[in-house]
Parts: sequence; structure tokens; C-alpha cells
Amino acid sequence: MASTSDIKNGLCIKYNNDIYKIIEFLHVKPGKGPAFVRTKLKSLSNGKVLDNTFSAGHKIEEVRVENHKFQFLYPEGDEFHFMNVESFEQISLNKNVLDSPDLLKEGESVMIAINTETDLPLSVDMPASVVLEVTYAEPGVKGNTATNATKSATVETGATVNVPLFINEGDKIKIDTTSGNYMERVKE
Repeated sequence: MASTSDIKNGLCIKYNNDIYKIIEFLHVKPGKGPAFVRTKLKSLSNGKVLDNTFSAGHKIEEVRVENHKFQFLYPEGDEFHFMNVESFEQISLNKNVLDSPDLLKEGESVMIAINTETDLPLSVDMPASVVLEVTYAEPGVKGNTATNATKSATVETGATVNVPLFINEGDKIKIDTTSGNYMERVKE
């Protein structure tokens, strides 16, 4: 059993007969009253995110997980297929388990957390950023660059990202996987 002082991002816990991953937390010590921990929990079975507050010292049941490196093979409907890079064992996961499935390119390496008790995959940790090629972008309007104007662009995985006006089709761009936002243009 762990307590609220052990809470950190990425920790998997049992809560309300389900397994949740802590995606955000904040220790709060108000001037009056007891301390508490405000958390955002993501269900690993259905992908729903809920806000929860634990009082300080509250006992939480931690789930032991092992992280393994997997390579993304291909999507098939709502199922995404992965291969373990060490044992070449293949698994398929539902689209809901992934944080940003529309940014996942075939051949991309990810870390998958596997429950050590049941050997079931729990969550997929994407790399911090991915580099994707722009397949469609409307031309930017000349003279409209005084402000931080953006336009919509489609990348090779089918995701739509807001990009600056100077980005054109064929450019490679770096995208933050947690927010889905444009970071920079990549020169080769």
C-alpha cells in the first residue's frame, strides 16, 4: 500500500474497482484545514478522465507495472497492433487506451506498461514528440504574417494540426504528442 505522498505522474493505482493512471497531480496545503492531493486519473479500461481529491495520508493501492518497448505495426479498425522489440510477441490494443492515436505512425516505438499480476497491457506512453510529413496544407495568404496566424494542415497519419502560414505540403513538422500542437519545422 502506498500513500498520497508517493503519488507521481504515470503511477498506476486501483480505485473504484478499476485501474487508473495518474496523469496530473497537485499537493495542496491550505492555510486552514488538512492538506490534500488533487489528481486527474485516466481509466486504463475505457480512457475516461476524472478529477479526484485524496486527503493527505490516504492509502492508495498501487498496481505493479513493467514497461516494455514495442513497435507500432498497423491499425485495424479500432484495434492498434504492436510488436515487442525483444520477444517479437504481438499484441493489439483498443484505440481508447492510446493518448493520441492519430499521431501514431507505423514503425514508431512506444513504451507499453504491462500489469505484472495479470500480464495485461495497461497504457501506451508515446514519445514526447513525433516528426510527420504534411500531406495537405492550404497556401498561406501573402502579407498575413504580422500576427501569429495559423492554418489547418493534415499530416501523413490523417491528423489535423494547426500550423504557421509558412508550412507547405511536403514539409516535415515536429508535433508535441501530449497536446497535439505544432512545435517546429524539421529540416533534413
